[in-house]
Amino acid sequence: MSIKKLDDGRYKVDIRLGGREGRRIRKWFDRKTEAIAFERYALSNTNKKEWAGKHVDRRMLSALVDTWWLYHGQNLKNGEIEKRHLLKTIAAIGDMPIKQLNKRVLMEHRSKRLSDGISAATINRDLYRFSGMFSALIKLEEFAGQNPLHGLPPLAEKNPGMTFLDAEEIGNLLSTLVGDERLIALLCLSTGGRWGEVSTLTSAQIVNSRVTFLETKNGKKRTVPISPELEEEVKAQASSKLFKVDYEKFCTKLRDVKPDLPRGQATHVLRHTFASHFMMNGGNIIALQQILGHANIQQTMAYAHLAPDYLQNAVMLNPLRGGLNI
Repeated sequence: MSIKKLDDGRYKVDIRLGGREGRRIRKWFDRKTEAIAFERYALSNTNKKEWAGKHVDRRMLSALVDTWWLYHGQNLKNGEIEKRHLLKTIAAIGDMPIKQLNKRVLMEHRSKRLSDGISAATINRDLYRFSGMFSALIKLEEFAGQNPLHGLPPLAEKNPGMTFLDAEEIGNLLSTLVGDERLIALLCLSTGGRWGEVSTLTSAQIVNSRVTFLETKNGKKRTVPISPELEEEVKAQASSKLFKVDYEKFCTKLRDVKPDLPRGQATHVLRHTFASHFMMNGGNIIALQQILGHANIQQTMAYAHLAPDYLQNAVMLNPLRGGLNI
């Protein structure tokens, strides 16, 4: 019997979970109903082990990546890329048993990468992805315990600044591009689309002077109008796949035109260029939010200062009223 009444009137639960070799659990209760309830709970939660104290996970970090890939990663749109980044992060930290991973190990990892010249933004992004792996495994009940990155604050990031191409630079860039390179640049500059959104377009997504982006960052499709002339040129000149471009060669040509591009922006400058000129030409900030697909207006507000009438009251309502004397 797993439940036995003792001479003092209490009830003792004495069970082994998981068979003869499983862990033995013994608890005492004042009432038989409490003993029965505990026994049922323990048997139904054998794998969770919430009642049995802390379980030491002896798996290596690389083994966790394999589990993440099997049950979650392979179903992601960019799963292969995510897995590759996770393995690079583990290689940098050191493939160790998960029980050895703690905040000190992670902070030393960050410090070393900073000393190697890696930007805080890149380090934060890698560790955010690493944390996401643990969160997914916890949700799937494939990892017990707290996320080891919980409570680790991100590194302070420097504002990289935002730049865009002026009219002359746009002209210089387009004059150096040919074929699909030029078509992608034209679409990015005309719609504010990200490189990944534009480069994966199919012919079916460009209809009636409308471009519908499906491969978006937030997974939500959005549609942006383009001119009939641009639609005609894209449909007439694009390759069979629609676009086939060497990204690295494109970036090289872009940097030849704009040598002072902030590190890490590259083709994203085309999106900044669209948004910046949109506001400088009198565009509406709410419309820009919809075109760019920003979930939060605060993201779009980064371009607000480029509007012709941005805070113009500061000129006439200051103590000098726009003049040089009171």
